[in-house]
Amino acid sequence: MAGFGEHGREGVRELVDAPVVDITEAAAHLACLLGRRYGVVTTLERSCGQIEDSLETAGVARNCAAIVGTGLNVLDLDDEERTETAFLAAAERACAAGAEVLVLGCAGMTGLQRVVGEKLGLPVVDGVAAAVKLAESLVALGLTTSRTGSYAEPLPKRRVWGRP
Repeated sequence: MAGFGEHGREGVRELVDAPVVDITEAAAHLACLLGRRYGVVTTLERSCGQIEDSLETAGVARNCAAIVGTGLNVLDLDDEERTETAFLAAAERACAAGAEVLVLGCAGMTGLQRVVGEKLGLPVVDGVAAAVKLAESLVALGLTTSRTGSYAEPLPKRRVWGRP
C-alpha cells in the first residue's frame, strides 16, 4: 500500500491471502534497524497526525523522534530544487529532535533519498523501496499473514430479521 500514513492496512490483511506491506510501516521498521530513533519528513503538517496514528498501530511509534512537514503538497514535489530545500530544512528539525535516520514520508518523494542522504550524512529510507523489498522477501520465504487472531477472516454477514 503506497499511501504514507493512510489507514486500511489491517482491513486489507483480513481480506487477502498475500502479505500486505505498506510504505509507512516498512520504512519505519527498516529505519529502526539503522538507528535507534528515526524521523519522518512528509508533505503537509496536517498529515502528521495520521502518520503518527499509523506508526502507533504498526508498533513502531516508540522509536519515532519526530514527524515534520515540509509545507509542500504532493503536486509541489515535481520542483526538485524546492523539494530538496524544504526537505533539508524539515530534516534539520527532525535531527534536532533526536532522529538518527530519516524516512521519506510520501511516495512522491521517491528518489530524494540519494541526494539528501549524502548532504545530511545519515541514512534516508524510501518507504516505496522498503515495502517492495519486504514484500518480495515475505513471498520468497513463503510467508503469509496469520489467520489466527487479529487478521482472521471477517465473519460472514448475517441478516438480522426484524431490524431496519
